[in-house]
Amino acid sequence: MLVAVGVAAPLVRRRVRAPALAIQLAAFGAPLGLSVALRRSRTRDVAVCALHMWAYVLAYKSPHDDEQAQAERVHVDYPIALDRALGLGELPTVRLQRALASSGEWRALDRVLVWTHWSWMLAPNAALAYILWRNPRRFPRAAALTYAVFDLGACVYWLAPTAPPWYAAELSAREPRGEPRGGEQGELLGEPRGERGGGELVVRRMMAEYGEFFWQDGWTRLYSVFGGNPLAAMPSLHFATSLMSAHLLAEHGRLEGALALLYTLTLGFALVYLGEHYVVDLLAGVALVEAVRHGAPRAGPPIGRLGRAVGTLEAIAHESG
Repeated sequence: MLVAVGVAAPLVRRRVRAPALAIQLAAFGAPLGLSVALRRSRTRDVAVCALHMWAYVLAYKSPHDDEQAQAERVHVDYPIALDRALGLGELPTVRLQRALASSGEWRALDRVLVWTHWSWMLAPNAALAYILWRNPRRFPRAAALTYAVFDLGACVYWLAPTAPPWYAAELSAREPRGEPRGGEQGELLGEPRGERGGGELVVRRMMAEYGEFFWQDGWTRLYSVFGGNPLAAMPSLHFATSLMSAHLLAEHGRLEGALALLYTLTLGFALVYLGEHYVVDLLAGVALVEAVRHGAPRAGPPIGRLGRAVGTLEAIAHESG
């Protein structure tokens, strides 16, 4: 029953009158329910991970269900200010797009970077699948660390929605220079370097442009499925979860760790170049990963007690069955 309710929660969240937190707790109850209902096996591990990612998608998308309320709380200016400082007066995204992007032509570099971005959701879960296959004893810890990054990042998306570069650029193009929106100051969008005629921030959303080019009429439907919250930018979970995977695979072997790190660095470059994230979003992702890794020993005892409690419930359920 708990599993069924958790699976259904993301699908019916807009149709039922229930607090968002209650629906979210129901979704995260599904992995717990399955852990009790089935005995431990690789198949169950995979199913529990799938249910957890299903609950994460709900946590990621739900803040955008009320677009107006989210837009009124969005933070726009502070990542621009920080990235301009990191870029010595100009956004790194603006520098990269000016130097490398070509208008009206999709070169090999653009295609590689877009597809690297699109492949992200597979990467951390593929890393966990590899660890489960090669070293099952390390899998519980690897899964706990990876999903801790997902879940803590989603909490920030609820508490402090933050605009990515492409959204800030669209906002800048829509509104007069210097007029605030949603409580933000607004002036930072019109700094002289990296602007266009009326003080607008110039950042292309190259991933969406290429999506329309490559998928044509199917792009809108695809993006409606895989998108869902344009203001989930700080921290970058694309970068953070990939970095955590690189750490975990490096514990398994040098080659696996090196390949994962190469993917992570390529993805990080892509996120900034394509206009999806600020550099400071990536740095926040690094900080999140290090906080989870260094906090894991302290969290280990209570997590262990929870695991033993679930194991006890599992044993009782199967004995009674």
